[in-house]
Amino acid sequence: MAAPRFVSAEEIRKTLSFPTLIAALEAAHRRPKMQVQNGLLGNEREQYFVRHAVDSGRYMASKLVTSFPANLHSGALPAVQALCVLFDGRNGQPLSVIDGTELTYWRTAADSALGAKILAQPEPATLLMVGAGAMSAPLIRAHRTVRPSLRRIIIWNRTVQRAARLVAQLLEEGIRAELTQDLDGASQRADVISTCTRSNEPLILGANLRPGVHLDLVGGYTPATREADDEAARRSLVFVDFRESAFDGVGDIALAVAHGAIEESDVLGDLYDLIGGRVAGRRSPSDITFFKNAGGGHLDLMTAELIFRSLV
Repeated sequence: MAAPRFVSAEEIRKTLSFPTLIAALEAAHRRPKMQVQNGLLGNEREQYFVRHAVDSGRYMASKLVTSFPANLHSGALPAVQALCVLFDGRNGQPLSVIDGTELTYWRTAADSALGAKILAQPEPATLLMVGAGAMSAPLIRAHRTVRPSLRRIIIWNRTVQRAARLVAQLLEEGIRAELTQDLDGASQRADVISTCTRSNEPLILGANLRPGVHLDLVGGYTPATREADDEAARRSLVFVDFRESAFDGVGDIALAVAHGAIEESDVLGDLYDLIGGRVAGRRSPSDITFFKNAGGGHLDLMTAELIFRSLV
């Protein structure tokens, strides 16, 4: 039996593109839902978690993840680091060990972009990116893949220096970007708002959302973290990427439900429902659409499959 192939971050960057990955995720959501299971140990300062997924008769995958936010202070290591192992679903053979950190950047951004492809207005002009961490540039690139009309990018971050570095990076790529310290004002001007922070207090206020805006919430992935307030949920058509993940202690959904802003039944569907045609998405140009990117091992498996099949 051949040893599993290791796929580095550099190989992933050479292999993947957002158009091909977003198309692969969309196609995979037309197949039956995968089995998924998550495990979490530790606390918000030092977490270890595992995401498993089984696409019966096709592939199996597990992603092993560590989260150490203090790494951001030194800059030597990313806050989140991971490995993903892909197995043959027909015989259990290990096929590949993939750099899970790079895989996470790609699959998270593509997941959000797929949500925007279905839910955002057809020709949005302005994207507000809230947060300037490692995920922010991939999110911007992915959103611009599905909505090329997003020509104005506004960056807000608590630490202005990090926002300035992201603006400089985007300008080097030929992307029109600017920094703001007025989050409320930028929220009122944006057509698409993507958030990727570890905030425990809502940053996006429903009172600031203009009719027609699409809200993409990525960062709040624990019961205590959330990025949008109750009013944002209350005013919106609420969707998630995967029901099984979004109702598993994710603050932007769980706290809105706990506070009575919405009920579980107000979460209208996930990507499987939207892509399968079981629920409608945006109903009018004035609708505010709220998409919670909660992730899940199925996305890791979908992305790992594309990487593996592209390299063999």
